[in-house]
Amino acid sequence: MATTFAPAPRMARKDRFFLNTSIAMATIVAAGFSLQLAMGRSSFAAPPVVHVHAVVFMGWVAIYVLQNVFAASQSLALHRRLGWIAAGWTVAMVVMGTLVTVRMVRAGNAPFFFTPLQFLILNPVSVLTFAGLTAAAIVRRRQTEWHRRLHFCGMALLLAPAFGRLLPMPLMIPYAYELTFLAVMVLPMLGILHDLRWRGSVHPGFVWGIGVMIGSTLLTEALIYSPAGPALYAAVTAGTPGAEVAPYAYPPFPGTPLITGRPASM
Repeated sequence: MATTFAPAPRMARKDRFFLNTSIAMATIVAAGFSLQLAMGRSSFAAPPVVHVHAVVFMGWVAIYVLQNVFAASQSLALHRRLGWIAAGWTVAMVVMGTLVTVRMVRAGNAPFFFTPLQFLILNPVSVLTFAGLTAAAIVRRRQTEWHRRLHFCGMALLLAPAFGRLLPMPLMIPYAYELTFLAVMVLPMLGILHDLRWRGSVHPGFVWGIGVMIGSTLLTEALIYSPAGPALYAAVTAGTPGAEVAPYAYPPFPGTPLITGRPASM
C-alpha cells in the first residue's frame, strides 16, 4: 500500500508579518548599539552591572525572535517551553532596567539629552509597561491573535533605547523623549495597516496594546511634572553626586564620549 504524506503547512502570508517584524526589530536593536560602539559612544569598560543589563535585554530580543520562528514553523512545544523561560526573564529585565537607571542617576550620569528626572522616571515606567504587556500576552496565550499582538507592542516599546542611538538626539532637545516615542510607534502603526489589509479591521489586541503604550507615556509626563517627581528624585539621589544635579536641568554636552554607567568625570 502506498503511503501518502501531507505536506507541511506553509506559513500564511498574513502570518509572516510577525516573524518579519521580529527580525526587523532585532535589526534595529543591533544597528543602534553597533553604531554606538562604532562611534566611540560605548565601551566594554562599562561596569559589570551594565554588561549584565545588556545581556538580559539582548537575551530578550533573541527570545522574541525565536518565539516567532517557532510559531511560524509550528514548533509549538518549543514555543511553550521557551515561553515559560521568557516569563521569568521578564522579571530580570524589570530588575536590571530599574537598577541601571537608578545607578546612572545617582552617579549624576543621565544622558545629556534628557533631564535627570525624566530619565529616572521614563525607563522604569517603560520597562514596567513592557512587563505588563508581556504578562497580558501570557494570560492570553491560548488566544493567538491577542497573544502575538500584545507581545508585539511590548517588544516595540523596548526599541526606544535603540532608536535613541540612531536618531540625532542632541538636535531633538527638549523633545527627545517624545520624538523617540513617535519613532517607536511606527511599528504598531504597521501592525494596524497589517490588520486592515488582512482582516479588514484592527484587532483589539493592537487597540489595547497601543493604548497601554500611549498611556505609559502620559503617565511618565504626569509623574515628571507633578510634585511626586522631584520628591522621588530627591529620595533616590540623597547622599550621592546626583543630588547636586538639578532634576529639571539638562546636563551640559559632554566634551568626550560617555561610557554608559560611569560618571562623566571618569
